[in-house]
Amino acid sequence: MPFQKDFRLLPQVDFPEDLRRLSESELPLLAAELRRFVIGTVSKTGGHLAAGLGTVELTIALHYVFNTPEDRLVWDVGHQTYPHKILTGRRERMLGLRQMGGLSGFPRRSESPYDTFGVGHASTSVGAALGMAVAAARAGSDRNVVAVIGDGALSGGMAFEALNNAGNMDANLLVVLNDNDMSISPNVGAMSNYLARILSGKVYATVREGSKTVLSTLPPVWELAKRAEEHMKGMIMPGTFFEELGFNYFGPIDGHDLHTLVKTLRNLRSLKGPRFLHIVTRKGKGYEPAEGDPCVYHGVTPFDPATGKMEKKPSGKTYTQVFGEWLCDAAAMDERLVGITPAMREGSGLVAFSQRYPDRYFDVGIAEQHALTFAAGLACEGLKPVVAIYSTFLQRAYDQLIHDICLQGLPVTFAVDRAGLVGPDGPTHAGSFDLSYLRCLPNMTVMTPSDENECRQMLWTAFCQQGPAAVRYPRGSGPGAAIDQAMRPLPVGKAELRRRGKGVAILAFGSMLEPALTAAEELNATVVNMRFVKPLDAQMVLNMAQSHGLLVTVEENTVLGGAGSAVTEALNSAGVSTPILHLGLPDSFIDHGEREELLAQCGLDAAGICRSIQTAMSAGLASMSDTA
Repeated sequence: MPFQKDFRLLPQVDFPEDLRRLSESELPLLAAELRRFVIGTVSKTGGHLAAGLGTVELTIALHYVFNTPEDRLVWDVGHQTYPHKILTGRRERMLGLRQMGGLSGFPRRSESPYDTFGVGHASTSVGAALGMAVAAARAGSDRNVVAVIGDGALSGGMAFEALNNAGNMDANLLVVLNDNDMSISPNVGAMSNYLARILSGKVYATVREGSKTVLSTLPPVWELAKRAEEHMKGMIMPGTFFEELGFNYFGPIDGHDLHTLVKTLRNLRSLKGPRFLHIVTRKGKGYEPAEGDPCVYHGVTPFDPATGKMEKKPSGKTYTQVFGEWLCDAAAMDERLVGITPAMREGSGLVAFSQRYPDRYFDVGIAEQHALTFAAGLACEGLKPVVAIYSTFLQRAYDQLIHDICLQGLPVTFAVDRAGLVGPDGPTHAGSFDLSYLRCLPNMTVMTPSDENECRQMLWTAFCQQGPAAVRYPRGSGPGAAIDQAMRPLPVGKAELRRRGKGVAILAFGSMLEPALTAAEELNATVVNMRFVKPLDAQMVLNMAQSHGLLVTVEENTVLGGAGSAVTEALNSAGVSTPILHLGLPDSFIDHGEREELLAQCGLDAAGICRSIQTAMSAGLASMSDTA
């Protein structure tokens, strides 16, 4: 890797035990080299940049102080773990990051013993670390367990549930809050760092515990001393809340000051019980373009490290952009419309809406369950909520979807982004299951647009429903269809015949229409754009079954319980027995890679669809007599 040529220390550090051989005075140089390495590799592969640049010093300090992997280090989300991967035996594999056959962009237990818990979704680190701490105690082990959680992930309800549980259990757990939502404020300087070191030191801890023993025999004096301590700590640090949960709070400290980090972590390592260390870092630290716009540089395509200029993305309009434009247009037409996102404003295409309609825009943080129940409450009072959410994140709020929205038949529109395979982000972010888990819910309407224009019209169709409705669309661009700016609701539950052929009828759902049409040209097959998974166009299905020897369903969703299953159910209900072939995602988690590569691997490109149908025909699955 040419960007390593001037490195002195980083090539010597393959694993944390190598890191621990360095002197503390060498760590700042290692941090500078590690930061340059992250920039160099991500500039080639793309990926998550700003968050990892902000955790360079923290990563070094944690592995320097704790005996990983024997001591458990649990990361939240995973965007911040590139430095961790580099220091734990994977430096030479970083150019394969997020590529087929290469490293995952997130911690993965099967990839390294240093990845103690697989993550992709937020707010899980404290709960997982608590489980590990309790297991260690039961086994009589004195290993340390550390959870690293970002300030954004702390907005998730799971994090607070775990914090509450941990404090109540008196677990031997250290939680590190990586607070990168602010610049380092004046109180996070020499005095605050000094106080954190003092408060985490043995002398203070001994005096504090001893005082509890002595003063507890004199209740009024003990209460006075306790209040005085809380008052003093409350004046200099925002830790009262965590103290009330049962944690011993330390900080905030400068998360880029290696000396203070190492000293404080060493002190905390010797303490027991629930401990909470608050550090303040800067996203994009050390790379000017990322520091200036950490949101843009959160997730990047390959870029020029000298300038920060990224490779141009495909010029076609993405489905996310189509949704964002529709949302603004629909809001202008109906003042009841409100937009909700669980911390995905940019990713879900709500930037323009948030600027044009700030009083109708709600970012609830990484709290998907709350997002849905909040939407339900708005709908109860006559508003028309639109929830913009990734398919994989909607899974986290399934109970609320059932009980708070579908059971009550509330008119909430779901713009379900990243449906199907998502490419480099891998299985933690793939929307592989939404057709299965949505179509089984009473009162729910489920739509699958096949192009950009259909997506816009389906969003309006969903918005016009009197009950809940979901429009699920894939990541990236569509086939490039011209978009009709008028709002034209589609007839609910009606499919569209797109090509008439002989023998084989391909029933395509959503993104699979385009490859199905290409395959049909070679096979001379009929193609139907099914559009609706629920309500399904049962009459179209019966017509195809009666006029073709083989039905083929194609969907970018797991075959188990998906749209194809709905077709089979419709045939069974009508008492019709017709050979049918279901094509979709297999019963396994699909690894990361480019989306086109993964679709081909699953047989969901045009060549794969054609090959599967020809194989079925050769095996005698269908009677190929032409009855069309």
